[in-house]
Amino acid sequence: MERFVYTLVRAADWQAALAAGEYRGSADDARDGFLHFSTAAQLRATAAKHRAGVADLWMLEADAAALGAALRWEAASGSSRPGLFPHLYAPLPLAAVVRAVAVPLEGGVHRFPDDIA
Repeated sequence: MERFVYTLVRAADWQAALAAGEYRGSADDARDGFLHFSTAAQLRATAAKHRAGVADLWMLEADAAALGAALRWEAASGSSRPGLFPHLYAPLPLAAVVRAVAVPLEGGVHRFPDDIA
């Protein structure tokens, strides 16, 4: 569906992923059984809803094709937000990450790169 998918991770989790060679997800991901991703168009709303006030975030941009069949497009459970969300049913291999950038919190709002809608 989309060429790239995005996830938001805390700085310490990103550092652990760099050391391990893969990102295994947050406690929320473990609870739900998959890694939560968003499209570029969904990312700001996802940050506002699920990462409000979190100052140490990194945005990981992954090549959707590199994730293969483990990436599934599904409705978010219990959500009123329209559209399908990318869910990864495997650890995120670092080889699939095409960009990782810090997302500073400025005035209570996350500042994303300019190319994120």
